[in-house]
Amino acid sequence: MEDCIFCQIVAKKIPARIFWQNDEFLVFYEIKPRAPLHLLVIPKKHLVLDEVGEGEANLLANLILTAKKVAEKAGLSQGYRLVINNGRQAGQEVDHLHLHLLGGGKLAAF
Repeated sequence: MEDCIFCQIVAKKIPARIFWQNDEFLVFYEIKPRAPLHLLVIPKKHLVLDEVGEGEANLLANLILTAKKVAEKAGLSQGYRLVINNGRQAGQEVDHLHLHLLGGGKLAAF
């Protein structure tokens, strides 16, 4: 989608500090971090969580597995948090499925 900031990052129309990527996913640093390490894991394909169906089950599983791989690569052996916000009331700011990977220090419980 042309007006989606994450799609523009995938298309390299907007710069981002890339941590890791493959053909299916892009991982980059959050510009407003909420933890010592705060990465966003996004599918390169534009998806909205409320519109995802069973046909994307493998992509959703691979999203989590990618976050796990990235956490290992980042050295987060002491633990990390994965967060998916869905909708404005939940704090979602970009309507493109994405997973927040937070770690690098003690995180407050909630």
